[in-house]
Amino acid sequence: MDARSILSRKRDGEALSAAELRWFARGLASGAVTDAQAGAFAMAVLLNGMEAAERVALTLAMRDSGRVQRWALPGPVLDKHSTGGIGDNVSLMLAPALAACGAFVPMISGRGLGHTGGTLDKLDAIPGYRSEVPVEEMRAVVEAVGCAIVGAGADIAPADKRLYAIRDVTGTVESIDLICASILSKKLAAGLEGLVLDVKIGSGAFLPEPEAGAALAEALVSVAGGAGCRTVALTTDMNEPLASCAGNALELANAVAFLRGESVDGRLRDVTLALGGALLESGGLAEGAAEGREMIAAVFENGAAAERFARMVAALGGPADLLERPGAHLPSAPVVAEATAPRAGFVTGIDTRALGLAVVALGGGRHRQGDAVDPRVGLSDLAGRGARLEAGDPLARVHAADAAAAEAAQAALRAAYRIGDTAPAENPLILQRFG
Repeated sequence: MDARSILSRKRDGEALSAAELRWFARGLASGAVTDAQAGAFAMAVLLNGMEAAERVALTLAMRDSGRVQRWALPGPVLDKHSTGGIGDNVSLMLAPALAACGAFVPMISGRGLGHTGGTLDKLDAIPGYRSEVPVEEMRAVVEAVGCAIVGAGADIAPADKRLYAIRDVTGTVESIDLICASILSKKLAAGLEGLVLDVKIGSGAFLPEPEAGAALAEALVSVAGGAGCRTVALTTDMNEPLASCAGNALELANAVAFLRGESVDGRLRDVTLALGGALLESGGLAEGAAEGREMIAAVFENGAAAERFARMVAALGGPADLLERPGAHLPSAPVVAEATAPRAGFVTGIDTRALGLAVVALGGGRHRQGDAVDPRVGLSDLAGRGARLEAGDPLARVHAADAAAAEAAQAALRAAYRIGDTAPAENPLILQRFG
C-alpha cells in the first residue's frame, strides 16, 4: 500500500478498506504519511464522506495506532465526553460521582481551544495537580481511587494527535466522520466498557444547529457501538452557560462548592444527573436511567463524590485540603468589576459563544495551540435567561488581570446579553437521547 493510491481512491469517492485505513493510521503515527498527505486525506473525507463501516474502521485504526488499555477491575470502566460549551465543568463532579457508585473512570480529557473551555485547564488551576502523567500512574490512580482525569499520553491514539493538528489548519475540523474518529479513538484507547456523550446545541456550542448536533450524536453512537463500546448520547442546550461562571479557577471553585453542597447551579446539576444516570444504566450499575440519576444524586448528598474528588486531587499532586480550603489554593484575579444591565427587563437571550470569547480575550483561553492560559480570569455570577433585572443590576462579575482587560470584557458582556420586556419561554435542557 502507499499513501498516493489511498488518497486517489478517497478523492474519487471510493470506500477505503479496514486494511488501508490501518496502514494510513500507522503512517500518521510514525511520520511515514506526510503533512501534505494527511491534509489531502482530511479534505477528501470532508468532501466525499465515509460509509458507516469506514467510520468504524478509521476509529479502530486510530485507536490501535498507540497503546490500548486493558483492565481487570471489580466494576465497569466508564467515561463521559462533551463536545464543549461555556461553564461546562460537569466532568469535575461526574467522574468522582461515578467512582463512588462503583465505576472506574479513566477520563482522558483535553484543553480548551477556540471559545470553549477545557477540563485539563480547569484542573491546572490547582497547585501541584499533574494533568499529564505516564499511563502507568493513571492506571494506579484509577485502581486506587476509582477515577483519574488526565490528558492523553504520547502513546494514546498518536494518529489522532497528528491528524487533529492538521485538520485545525486545513479547514477540515467540521467533518462528522473525522470528529467521530477523533473523539472515539482516544476514548476507546482507554479500554472503556461504556460511554456517555454530551452533544451541545445552541449559541455556545461547536454545532449550534439542532439538526447538525443530532446528526453528530447519532453518528457517534453508531460508530462507538460498531467498535464494541456501549454508548449513549444526549443532546443538551447550550444557549446559556451551564454553570453560573466561566473561567478555569472560577469553574474549579464552582465544582468544589457543588461537591460540598454549598452552591449548586440547577442546570448544571440536571445535566450531570442525566449523563450519570444514562451511563450507570449502560454500564450495568443501574436498572434504568432514573435509578442511575438517584444513585448519582445520593453520592453528591452523602459526600461520597466529594471524598473521591479529594482523593483524586491528592493522588495527582494537588493539595489534600482543597475541598476544605479552596480559597487558600485557587488563584484569584487582581481586578474584579461588574458588567451591568443598561436597562430594566428580562434576559431574553445570550450570545453564549461571545461569553466564551470574552474569557479567551481576558487570557483564560487560547487563540492557538500552545498559548499560555491565565487561570485566574473569567466571568462569575452570570445572569441566566429569564432573569429579571433593573437598570444597573449586574449581568456578571468580570475577573481580570488589569483594568483595561476588565473594561473590554464589560463591553463584550453588555453586547452579548439581550434584554426585553417579557420573560422568554424556557428552553428544554435535555433535547434528545440516542442509544
